[in-house]
Amino acid sequence: MVDRWIKRVLPRGLYGRAALILIVPIVTIQLVVSVVFIQRHFADVTQQMTRALVLELAYLTRIVDAAPDLAEARTEAGAVARPLGLGLTLPAEAPQDESRRFYDLSGETVTETLRRGLPGFTGIDLATDTSRVWVGIETGKGPMEVSFDRGRVSASNPHQLLVLMVFTSALMTLIAFLFLRNQLRPIRRLARAADAFGKGRPIPYRPSGATEVRAAGRAFLDMRARIERQIEQRTLMLSGVSHDLRTPLTRLKLELSMAEDTPETRAMLRDINDMGRMIDTFLDFSRADALDDPEEVDPAALLDRVAQRAGAAEGTVELGALPRGQRASLRPMAVERALQNLIDNGLRHGSRVAVSLYLRPGALVFTVEDDGPGIPEDQRELAMQPFQRLDESRNQNRGSGAGLGLAIAADIARGHGGALHLGTSARLGGLRADLVLAR
Repeated sequence: MVDRWIKRVLPRGLYGRAALILIVPIVTIQLVVSVVFIQRHFADVTQQMTRALVLELAYLTRIVDAAPDLAEARTEAGAVARPLGLGLTLPAEAPQDESRRFYDLSGETVTETLRRGLPGFTGIDLATDTSRVWVGIETGKGPMEVSFDRGRVSASNPHQLLVLMVFTSALMTLIAFLFLRNQLRPIRRLARAADAFGKGRPIPYRPSGATEVRAAGRAFLDMRARIERQIEQRTLMLSGVSHDLRTPLTRLKLELSMAEDTPETRAMLRDINDMGRMIDTFLDFSRADALDDPEEVDPAALLDRVAQRAGAAEGTVELGALPRGQRASLRPMAVERALQNLIDNGLRHGSRVAVSLYLRPGALVFTVEDDGPGIPEDQRELAMQPFQRLDESRNQNRGSGAGLGLAIAADIARGHGGALHLGTSARLGGLRADLVLAR
């Protein structure tokens, strides 16, 4: 439970977490130093200064008490108070309680020290003027009020250390943030390069930064090169296989065309044509990642073009919502192939297909719906795997394929940083395929 709470509180980004790791120790040190300084150093200094003043006030009190009358007491005490920087009023309406402002932390120490060390102490006024203190003392000649500068009992510049500490910490934090940003920039560049490569848009990347980041960058470049070589070799291999297979198929088709027209020869020609279509499908699947380069296109116009072509060739294709005038970076030939496969799949297993386009803040959603039997929920993931044909749930009377149509569409969606989602069409009752592509 604690781990879940920590994960929920911590920032999700590396920059935020690194900044938090940097700030928390600095703030903690600030608090610890401030508390220790105020409670021990500042409070102790205030207490020592107040004790020295207590001796002076006690001496004045003894002079007043020893004087024969009030006039003599005022004269003798005044002669002593003036050189000490003390203001003396006798008799006076002396403070009878403690008066200080809520943020005056040292005032409490001053009050407690005076109360413990000065027997005749009656009260103190620290709130009327923050630069001056008035103390009430009960004497044998009546209440006496003594005033003095606040600097006599409190350090005058304790805030300077705190201000200097805060300013220095802020400056060091700023410098640390600059260094931190420079260290995180190579990681962000690596993440952008990896994300772009995953979407089929390789961008130039050169390892930089710390040793560990450079090692990760070099590993990424090696991995990207190996994947590109593997894709290229797979495409070349399947292209060669296709060329080698097309030659005997063409020869067989030519020989059958010159043979006597019988049900057997017509069946053999159909099988040869099916084999040619399967070879084309295999090539489409192998070249899905290397078909074309990304470019800025209008997705509505692209979907409209595919729907019209499919409707003219296969059957009824209805157009739904198509927000026009938008631009998106796509591989148009690959997206057209994915949409064509989805529409063909719907027309093969149904009689009506409806297509539409929806725009989200970070994605494009091409929706293809049909009125066929659909795909059970527990078999939808299996249907998007290569060479899977769900004969029990899908009608095969209108032709069959190699089981690669949905797999090609899903592969193209992943190449655009998206996914293919299968569901049930609420409009037509059949299969609903959402081709989600990152914008």
